[in-house]
Amino acid sequence: MKVLVTGAKGFVGRNLCLTLEQMPDVEVLKYDLGDEAKLDDYAAECDFVMHLAGVNRPKDPAEFKTGNTVFTEDILEKLAARPNPPPVLLSSSIQAALDNDYGKSKAAAENAVRAYGEKTGAPVFIYRLANVFGKWCRPNYNSAVATWVYNIARDLPIMVRDPAATVTLVYIDDVVRCFVGCLKIFNAEKQRGGEAEKEDNSATLRLCVSALKNKPFFSVEPSYTRALGGIVALIKSFHDEPQNLMVPDQRDGFTKKLYSTYLAALPEDKFSYPLTMHCDNRGSFTEALHSAERGQVSVNVSKPGVAKGQHWHHTKHEKFLVVSGKGEINFRMADDPNGSVITYKVSGEKLEVVRIPPGYTHNIVNIGDTDMVTLMWANEVFDPANPDTFRLEV
Repeated sequence: MKVLVTGAKGFVGRNLCLTLEQMPDVEVLKYDLGDEAKLDDYAAECDFVMHLAGVNRPKDPAEFKTGNTVFTEDILEKLAARPNPPPVLLSSSIQAALDNDYGKSKAAAENAVRAYGEKTGAPVFIYRLANVFGKWCRPNYNSAVATWVYNIARDLPIMVRDPAATVTLVYIDDVVRCFVGCLKIFNAEKQRGGEAEKEDNSATLRLCVSALKNKPFFSVEPSYTRALGGIVALIKSFHDEPQNLMVPDQRDGFTKKLYSTYLAALPEDKFSYPLTMHCDNRGSFTEALHSAERGQVSVNVSKPGVAKGQHWHHTKHEKFLVVSGKGEINFRMADDPNGSVITYKVSGEKLEVVRIPPGYTHNIVNIGDTDMVTLMWANEVFDPANPDTFRLEV
């Protein structure tokens, strides 16, 4: 299947094309500014059209009509002239419902696509997108979120006129998933319909017409409505990660997606950040990640013959994973000084997790002749005011 994507070099287009290119049996025909000579050929041979190209920040407001309405009508005219006109998916905007030049031009483009579907019998899919955010969004162009993640990542100032004002957002991967879903629905209907259906698209047409009778356009879900001030606060918390090691709450879908957007906007010299290593003659201990809801991850390096730990916890619990070297982890009940000692042999040659239950004093001893490296997880971030850690040798 040959899929024509207009606006292929734009924010949505780049993400969509990259996904389509991973799909077997799909050839992507990429169209953007400068490819005008290719448009006739692309329109003649494509099996499906993803029409993303448009104008949203012109120098002259008259360009709205030219870039959004007239260009759409030109493409549809080329497609309608074919014996078997292909389906068209239009990327429109929620502003199509508003009385401004941009919204009017998008609404007119929607009407042209609907008329094309009615005239040719080809399925049409019209998506009104809210503000889209995600990787490769352009600062000072695509959205305020794109500008904020870019500027905050570079310690540049930002402006928020009304922190209490809200905005509705959709994530780029959800947009692409919906668009590709239309392609898959169309393709599946063609395959189920047999050779005759492949010629006239009637099965898919019935599907789309039925939906459009009740709903003139589709929306991407999930969508997120958030206060501007809250969005900025989240982005600033991402910026502080190198200092406090706190990773965002991945349970919240919006936070997870916004964090990915922020990381994709980082300048290349800020991909890494240093950690504070606490070193002594026994080795080192370094906290790597903090999480409010999932505790902390640390890296412990022990010299040969060194025993670390020798403490217990009331409620805190940990997991140890030796990834290099050889050692043993010893336990006994904290309230029984004469109790039996439980020993686990551990090695980087056979990875296994050893759980450290509350109420057991424990240590970890390097019994090899090289440094032993242990990955450690604790269910809470260490709090000096409430350490829940009590010294007691095994």
